[in-house]
Amino acid sequence: MKTLYSLIESPFHPDLTAFYKAQGIAAERFTTARNLHRAIQKQKPDFFVGEFIYGWGNNYAGANISNLDVTLRTLQCQAPQAKMIVFIHPREADHIGKLLELFPIHAVFTYPVNEQALLAALSER
Repeated sequence: MKTLYSLIESPFHPDLTAFYKAQGIAAERFTTARNLHRAIQKQKPDFFVGEFIYGWGNNYAGANISNLDVTLRTLQCQAPQAKMIVFIHPREADHIGKLLELFPIHAVFTYPVNEQALLAALSER
């Protein structure tokens, strides 16, 4: 069975638990990056889903551009086979290119997430 870890950091992130289960994917939801990183040490996921939130000159300025940078680096080191999927709010779309320059993102979906397109991304090898 495939595994998927979701990092839920905003109310926009849809609850796709039933959708993932219907696809035969064991999904775990995390509300903090710290807990997700601990889980990655124990079991490497096949997929990661997180929402891109641009830094807008706050703590992410400088080395990090978003909330996902540290998690994506952790995945690259500890679970390089994991396909990284990113959800974005339409207002963040102008900044996603900066993340794509840094990380091998498998797919990006703008809210509302189209489940058929998500299924296609989860099915790609």
